[in-house]
Amino acid sequence: MDTTLNDVSRPGRLAEPDEGISAEELALAARNHGMPLEALRYDVTPAGLHYLLIHYDIPYAEEASWQVAVGGLVDRPSTLDLAALRAMPARTVRVTMECAGNGRARLLPRPVSQPWLVEAVGTAEWTGVPLRDVLAAAGVDPSAVEVVFTGADHGVERGVEQDYQRSLPVAEALGEDVLLAYEMNGSPLLPQHGFPVRLVVPGWYGMAHVKWLREITLVDRPFEGFQQAVAYRVRRDAEDPGVPVTRIAPRALLAPPGFPDFMSRARVVRPGPVLVQGRAWSGRAAVTSVEVSVDGGETWSAAELEPDTGHRWAWRRFTYAWDAVPGRHLLTARAVDALGGVQPVDQAWNRGGFANNAVQQVPVACLD
Repeated sequence: MDTTLNDVSRPGRLAEPDEGISAEELALAARNHGMPLEALRYDVTPAGLHYLLIHYDIPYAEEASWQVAVGGLVDRPSTLDLAALRAMPARTVRVTMECAGNGRARLLPRPVSQPWLVEAVGTAEWTGVPLRDVLAAAGVDPSAVEVVFTGADHGVERGVEQDYQRSLPVAEALGEDVLLAYEMNGSPLLPQHGFPVRLVVPGWYGMAHVKWLREITLVDRPFEGFQQAVAYRVRRDAEDPGVPVTRIAPRALLAPPGFPDFMSRARVVRPGPVLVQGRAWSGRAAVTSVEVSVDGGETWSAAELEPDTGHRWAWRRFTYAWDAVPGRHLLTARAVDALGGVQPVDQAWNRGGFANNAVQQVPVACLD
């Protein structure tokens, strides 16, 4: 009997109403870790705590032999090695990166995939060459519409064998903070974070930040590869063509206060003053305010948002002084951005579980 890719790679599906997390989902969760929420206290997330999503395998790479080809609709096709990239003027940008599927496991019915709760996020300082400088050196043909980025990771998804590929409109690719990054937090990229070079697209969900980058190709029509036209689209049902996932929706996350129970992670605090703190961000516009609730959203109070420190693409710290009283409480926070985007208490469901920025809920027991 012949074996096909469809025998090993099944279509996407929704979990049954009483279906628990499967062994396959658990295996994904073991490979792809979220950021421990206590790490929200760091302005910049240590590399080992930053969230991680790897679609296929981590490619083996040697810096000395790695090359990035620049071609398609350009006047001067080229191949750049790491020495050539490092010789160009560098830029460092602090970026909060969030997985598009963050929050997926909280949806009902649950899309069966990487089972993120709310921890698929991190903030790093990325150093590299502005992509627009590389494209300027290549000479972009006026007929170019999109820039396609190809990573070295190769696999199969829903029966389609592929390299991981994503594209950006030319105008987005020419943004001053879009980088071909070779350093994270001042050190060479770790293998799992895209060593030796990756794309960083501030403000966009993580699927746009192609790792292990090896090709940049300018094309004269919208790219229709799997990760662009099939995956990462907000759909109501399987027949809905959907809309593409792009920029990060506003979100606030709390660093859970007090101390946790080992199994449930339920929090425990003592009566009296408790400093509630967290981080807020949006890839669409600057965050302008954050509200905190200690009663599950029945009432809201303004949090104190740290001053703008000039890091447009990074999260901002907020704090709230809570006078905890004995009993059980449900803490939550919501962010508002400059475009009027408000983080919802309840999230509209979509089939892929993408861009689910519904508020986090943190149960807290205040002891007598």
